Amino acid sequence: MAGVIGTTRYIYTIIGDAMNTASRMESHGVPGAIQVSGAAGERLRGRYALEERGEIDVKGKGLMRTYLLSGRIP
Repeated sequence: MAGVIGTTRYIYTIIGDAMNTASRMESHGVPGAIQVSGAAGERLRGRYALEERGEIDVKGKGLMRTYLLSGRIP
């Protein structure tokens, strides 16, 4: 879910499971790398080079298959 908050100064915010997953991918990631969830990896497959990181134990989510994004496929 997303929405605009405020009447004089607008702030756009995103809340929900997608935001929680993105936050967990960042906090459980590898420094200098872009980590994506298994669902995101499936959507990016064929257009981006992905290195399977394997399953990691993600707080509040359990075991999740993750990938490291290494660039666009030419």
